Amino acid sequence: MHCPFCGAHDTKVIDSRLAGEGAMVRRRRECLSCNERFTTFETAELVMPRVIKSDGRREPFNEEKLRSGFVRALEKRPVATEQIDIAVNRIMKRMRAMGERDFSSQDIGNLVMDELRDMDQVAFVRFASVYRSFQDVSAFEEEIERLKSAPSPELKKRQHSLLPDDENDTKS
Repeated sequence: MHCPFCGAHDTKVIDSRLAGEGAMVRRRRECLSCNERFTTFETAELVMPRVIKSDGRREPFNEEKLRSGFVRALEKRPVATEQIDIAVNRIMKRMRAMGERDFSSQDIGNLVMDELRDMDQVAFVRFASVYRSFQDVSAFEEEIERLKSAPSPELKKRQHSLLPDDENDTKS
């Protein structure tokens, strides 16, 4: 591993740990020349399926596009970056486990919505409103009604309700 500070070729590993639900290895390293320390993340390079866009084009799967969709939906929401990483890794793992060579962008969007539904209800509605192209308020209301009837008790404890007259609403 090259040192990012001085470019030397010799570094030593000080500490190794699993990260990202065991999908990667986090290593603390020290340069033997300049004694600077830095962190590296090691992941297996696996071939991901291609994505079939709505217009029929095929393109390589792009993890950064997936991550940016989460980041946009979760903007200004109390969700840790690590949770986004875990969700992205879980989606990629599910896609590989299915064994398909191609996935439609719609299927990937549905996987994202599944993750967001459990992670943050407001982000879920944000993403769904763009992804499903809600045309009017009634479409929002229908989605909120589905959320209202579906969340787990654990999720209700962790989040503020979307609806002010809900019994779990906590106003300070």
